[in-house]
Amino acid sequence: MFNSPLTKRRFANFKANRRAYWSLIIFSVLFVICAFAELVANDKPLLVSYKGDFYTPAFSFYTETDFGGEFETEAEYPSPEVQCLIKSGGLEACLDDPESVAEDILDGTFEDQPIEKGWLIWAPIPYSFNTINYDVQTAPSAPDSNHLLGTDDQTRDVLARIIYGFRISIVFAMIVVITSSILGIMAGAAQGYFGGLTDLLFQRFVEIWSSMPMLYVIIILAAILKMNFFILTLIVILFGWTGLVGLVRAEFLRARNFEYVRAARAMGVPDWKIMLRHLLPNAMIATLTFLPFAVTGAIGTLTSLDFLGFGLPPSYPSLGELSLQAKNNLQAPWLAFAAFLTISVMLSLLVFIFEGLRDAFDPRKTFK
Repeated sequence: MFNSPLTKRRFANFKANRRAYWSLIIFSVLFVICAFAELVANDKPLLVSYKGDFYTPAFSFYTETDFGGEFETEAEYPSPEVQCLIKSGGLEACLDDPESVAEDILDGTFEDQPIEKGWLIWAPIPYSFNTINYDVQTAPSAPDSNHLLGTDDQTRDVLARIIYGFRISIVFAMIVVITSSILGIMAGAAQGYFGGLTDLLFQRFVEIWSSMPMLYVIIILAAILKMNFFILTLIVILFGWTGLVGLVRAEFLRARNFEYVRAARAMGVPDWKIMLRHLLPNAMIATLTFLPFAVTGAIGTLTSLDFLGFGLPPSYPSLGELSLQAKNNLQAPWLAFAAFLTISVMLSLLVFIFEGLRDAFDPRKTFK
């Protein structure tokens, strides 16, 4: 399938569109970085060496007692006490003056005693999306060497929240678009192929369902349910699958009486095979043309709902919540610039990529 001449021509057409090709490369790099956000921005070490053993705090739970401390709660790795315990191998003197002891240990000068040094490997950004920096004096704080894009009104690192928010936005959009597209294509294909009473009843249902105001329904449900990622995704899918029904229905209505379709039906080919093999490829062009609007619309929906306060909970890293903070803190323009640039770059790259896919699947360019 992937080595077929048709696939090669489509890939060549996509690659010839330089804007789409480079947008795909840039978007892929950004998505890979954000997909492994825990390795890029984390307030817990990626790897710890303690008394010859290795620990992965970024992915596992360890108490302070695991490193020679006194508390059964999770170790606070940024604190001087815990770092001193790890670097000194659980030395008791860390409890008295952890900062100076840790420096002496690293220099190898502590009381001239041979000490087995432990070490910690941190992520490039030592903050997670929900890390509160208590050392920041004002909130929001301007960009500096510790926070490249500044902090928000709760002293959380803006860059870390953008990385995690980018991932949530893309995953949300992909789940919504893929699921709603499958449902919309199936519904539109059934209407267009079978026609008659099936088409009439289903079309009336689609018209009634699509006329329901999604925003009001979400507001009502948000007052009843505790909104989270999965509930919000399900609600958007339930109201978003009707977007492709009309396009696919029109293509199936147009092509169902073609000669090759009538011949296949006369030869006893099952209806599902005719729909899947002969009619669906004709409807894919219209579907791919609509996909850029569906993806950007899903991201815009999530951002808008978060901005209005009816989307994800405040604990989630959200680009819409960052935009809301920018509106509420006009004295901190870096919040507005960060939110605007992130959303605009994300949507622009996606639109360019899907434009390239649309042209690659265009039969007028594929078979010329």
